[in-house]
Amino acid sequence: MILSCHNICKAFGTDEILKSVSFHIEEHEKAAVVGINGAGKSTLLRIIVGQETADEGEVTIAKGSTIGYLAQQNMLSGSRSIYDEVAEVMQDVIDLENSLRDMELQMNETSGDELDRLMERYHQTQTRFEQAGGYAWKSEIAGVLRGLGFTDEEFSKPVDTLSGGQKTRVALGKLLLSSPDIMLLDEPTNHLDLNSIEWLENYLLNYRGAVIVVAHDRYFLNKVVSKVVEIDQGHVMTFPGDYNAYSVQKQQVRESRLKAWMNQQAQIRHQEEVIAKLKSFNREKSIKRAESREKMLDKIERLEKPSEARSDMHLTLTPRIESGKDVLSAEHLSKAFEFPLFDDLDLSIRRGEKVALIGNNGTGKSTLLKILIGMMDADSGSVRLGTKVHIGYYDQEHQILHPDKTLFQELQDAYPSLNNTQIRDTLAAFLFTGDDVFKLVSDLSGGERGRLSLAKLMLSEANFLILDEPTNHLDILSKEILEDAICRYTGTVLCVSHDRWFINRTATRILDLTGRTLIEYQGNYDYYLEKHEELTHRFLSPEAQTHSSGGTIASGNASHLSMQHTPAAADSEGRQDWKKQKEEQALERKRAARLREVEDKISALESRDGEIDTDLEKEEVYTDIAKVTALSEEKAQIARQLEELYEQWSELA
Repeated sequence: MILSCHNICKAFGTDEILKSVSFHIEEHEKAAVVGINGAGKSTLLRIIVGQETADEGEVTIAKGSTIGYLAQQNMLSGSRSIYDEVAEVMQDVIDLENSLRDMELQMNETSGDELDRLMERYHQTQTRFEQAGGYAWKSEIAGVLRGLGFTDEEFSKPVDTLSGGQKTRVALGKLLLSSPDIMLLDEPTNHLDLNSIEWLENYLLNYRGAVIVVAHDRYFLNKVVSKVVEIDQGHVMTFPGDYNAYSVQKQQVRESRLKAWMNQQAQIRHQEEVIAKLKSFNREKSIKRAESREKMLDKIERLEKPSEARSDMHLTLTPRIESGKDVLSAEHLSKAFEFPLFDDLDLSIRRGEKVALIGNNGTGKSTLLKILIGMMDADSGSVRLGTKVHIGYYDQEHQILHPDKTLFQELQDAYPSLNNTQIRDTLAAFLFTGDDVFKLVSDLSGGERGRLSLAKLMLSEANFLILDEPTNHLDILSKEILEDAICRYTGTVLCVSHDRWFINRTATRILDLTGRTLIEYQGNYDYYLEKHEELTHRFLSPEAQTHSSGGTIASGNASHLSMQHTPAAADSEGRQDWKKQKEEQALERKRAARLREVEDKISALESRDGEIDTDLEKEEVYTDIAKVTALSEEKAQIARQLEELYEQWSELA
């Protein structure tokens, strides 16, 4: 056991957030902390790391264990570059490398016993350097930054110029590279695109330490965790297994608790009826019996009623009128800012479709949505809406909300036909009750703004919903309610999302914005996963592959939407021409040959590296300054060459 929480209690005023919370984490264990927004998940993490103090209880961490924490909001600042900011956590290794270089210079000016002492220090430092993975520290930093979605060109960007989301990714990179024994992550998948989320999943699966993560990404939890710690109404219950196992067990526990509560309530009502009947006889014996039963009833430990399942929000999306069959048509759309986002895009959506738009951060997904609804102009191309199409738009940055209005005013001004009771009822359905309705929009949290935007969306009665990251800041229960509402919705949906579970449940078609073009998949996210890796390298140029989300054209059920890529469209119908096949076969032969060449070079260099280690242990070598210096320089050169070759091998393989 590496960490335990025992009887942790925490209250803010009269609001008890945590009530006698107890659980433990084993070494190397990956655990999730789940619960609705406001349940106390982040508070619990802050108590564990000592940023907040529990009212009662204690946190115990195994002696000598280190702990690291990623908060939802990070306040990184300074003029250092992204690379230098992250490299800070590797300073011990960097210092060892600098010491080795300094000692190598000193060897040329030292002799006798002093040289022997210097050589001993050098070997000790070199051993520590190697044990710390010193020869790979630069590639480790680059690998983590790339995995978190930063391009090599962005490594030199000053931290002060980054957005809040980018700063959070930098903070996550620093934490991963610091490799604490216990890692606490609060919503680590926020601000990550699909590729980066999948990279983080694999990183954490192979991480040697223990991980406690707060996340609402159900795909992520299923992949990473083997234990779920649930906070419900201040109490904690621990479930073994991934998120799916937790969901099944949670329902079983709830049904059992509800049955026990209902049985107890029936017994209490029966006793109360008997007591009332005995008292009605108005005789001394019957009154004494009634009093005796009352005392027994008072001693009963009353069970707490289990929280209602799926009672968090009440969301119903209903179109006012039906649109025409052709809802949206776009042709030859192009858009560029400092660099091109997309070129010559064609897109069509028909009534009743649920379309998910996916792609890496920065590929232009939100920009494309804004062009489609007329909030932004394309550089070229045209957009046409079908007949009787009424758009309801959900903006991930909630710019359609007015910061200086109250919640009540926001709905009242948008829908003047609603009376006060209707407005209050609508806000209550999204958990805004009492004086909450008079809060300013500017004072709301991200989750509260999301719920207010969903309330406006529900009232719009639109028949074409365009949603930009609608699940951001929503807890799992609220996400499920939104998913159910979209699945029941009879209108048309176009949605940008990084939530793979949400996409899988709601989408009937996926558009992947990658390589400055759109690729279509006639299916949900599981279908996309099945097909995208298979054909990416076949139909995107090497440059486009570098910046792509891994999307491909799926044979039969997928078609390229850009007018300029007719060979890919032909392949999706099984008509790829003979010349194209030959070109692909030639490229594959070149790739395989290059891969073998790189593997041979790696093998030779690793063998030579081992020979140098053996030579450095020989007395006739380590007493010869010139030989030691030459071999050390050769070893450093081998490390640099291997670093480059490992990257090449990763790309080719």
